[in-house]
Amino acid sequence: MASYKVVNLLKTAGHQVTALDLGASGVDPKRLEEITSFSDYLQPLMDFFASLPDEQDRKVILVGHSYAGLCISLAMERFPKKISVAVFIAAYMPHHSSPPATLIQEYFKRTKVEFLMDCEFTFSNGLDKPPTSALFGPNFMKAIAYQHCPLEDLELGKMLVRPSGLFVEDLVSGNLLTEEKFRSVDRVFIKLEGDKVMMEEFQQLMIQNSPKDVKVISEAGHMVMLSKPHELYRLLQDIGDNFS
Repeated sequence: MASYKVVNLLKTAGHQVTALDLGASGVDPKRLEEITSFSDYLQPLMDFFASLPDEQDRKVILVGHSYAGLCISLAMERFPKKISVAVFIAAYMPHHSSPPATLIQEYFKRTKVEFLMDCEFTFSNGLDKPPTSALFGPNFMKAIAYQHCPLEDLELGKMLVRPSGLFVEDLVSGNLLTEEKFRSVDRVFIKLEGDKVMMEEFQQLMIQNSPKDVKVISEAGHMVMLSKPHELYRLLQDIGDNFS
C-alpha cells in the first residue's frame, strides 16, 4: 500500500480515510487471472460507494493516482452525488467526449520501447493491439518510478509489486462517461514535476480536459505519496477545505 504515509497523516489530522486495493492489486487476494474485465477490477471501489449512505452533507473526496484516474472517473459517473471532488494525481483524466481507452493508446504511442527497460507486458489480443497487462521491473522501478523515493520504500515496492491488467478493450466504448455526470463533479489535477512515468507533457494533455483547479508538486517523481508525503497531504487538506 504505497499511500500508507499520506493515509497516516490524514488520519492523524482527524480525517476518515479508506485506501482501497482494486482487484488483484496490492493485498487483494484475487489473482490477475481471476479478473476478466474492468468491472471485476473496479468491484472493490464500486462496492465501497454502494455501501455509503445517501447523505448530502457527507460526501467523499475521491483520489486516484496514475492509472487509477480511469477508475475514479467511472466511479464519478456512477456515484456523482456521493463525491464532493475528485483528485487526479498525475493520473489519466478522460473526457466525456472520447473513450477512456484513447488515453492509454496515446500513452503507449508516445512511449519508446527502450524506456520500459525490464518491465514485462502480455499481449493476449495480439502484438498489434495494446498490452493486456503490465509488470514493473526492478530496474525500471529504481530508475524511473521510484527515483525520488527512500531506498526502503523502493525495496518494499519491489517485494510487493504485482502484474496489473490494463483492460483497454473494456474502455473503448464512447458512452462510458456522460457529459451531464462528467460536469457534475469538480475535478482537481495535481501535476507532478519530475515524473518519468507520466511525463509532464502527458500530464499537460490531461490538464487540457479542463479540471476545476491544477496544483503542482515540484521534484516529486511518480510515487509522490512516498517521495513528498507531507506536500501531498497539505494539498489534499487544502482541496478538502475548498471543495467540501
